[in-house]
Amino acid sequence: MAGSGPAGPAPAGPAPPRHGLADAATLPVQLALGVAYPFLAHMAGTRGGAWSALALADLVLLMLAGPLLRRRWWALGLLVLLLAPLSWWVGSTWLDLLLLLPPVLFTAWLAWWFARSLLGGRVPLVTRIVAALYAQAGWSTPPALLAYARRLTAAWAGLLLFLALANAALALCAVPGGVLHAFGVAPPVAVSHAAWSWFANLLNYGLVGGFMLAEFQYRKRHFPQRPYRNGVDFARRMAALGPAFWRDLLG
Repeated sequence: MAGSGPAGPAPAGPAPPRHGLADAATLPVQLALGVAYPFLAHMAGTRGGAWSALALADLVLLMLAGPLLRRRWWALGLLVLLLAPLSWWVGSTWLDLLLLLPPVLFTAWLAWWFARSLLGGRVPLVTRIVAALYAQAGWSTPPALLAYARRLTAAWAGLLLFLALANAALALCAVPGGVLHAFGVAPPVAVSHAAWSWFANLLNYGLVGGFMLAEFQYRKRHFPQRPYRNGVDFARRMAALGPAFWRDLLG
């Protein structure tokens, strides 16, 4: 009789979409590549040779990680197109010159990102983050904190602009391997390539991290009523704002 036999196994639920799994893996992969880059770049700046190609390959993978994990064929083709010259140019001046660009371009882009949010008709970047964290907890944001957040946005823009200009100046004046030296021009002040690398690839991050920690302690003292308990809880709540919030912030 129909229906009298033993019940078969329950039908399996729908498999998770492939793109959803790729999106979940993108951030950890990008984070690992991003953490590795300054150390690879510093090894390239102090030892040269194949390290330069490895550092630039890491940067290429970082930029293409998302579409590669989603199996976009155009991304695979672009990866091959970009990596092939790196193997040909190992030990050449061109790779050293290319490595001078990321510290300048990245800090300049971040400075612009903070500064443009201070223009008329926009909400300052830090203000948006602070207001979102307070709204997440169901709290209203104190007016004094909103004013402070605007000043902090300007401070971040100023610090990052300083780093971009300092990186550019050191990239021009590094000997050997700097821009002026590569084109046969004696720089007005010569700095060693190793000194450039220490500043551009490592000290930049130390200055940014130190500023972040000092500001966090200042805010902890002057605005004790906060919707997070400590630095770890702050990071957790920042992540909990969700991809949509961060995409809109970066847009």
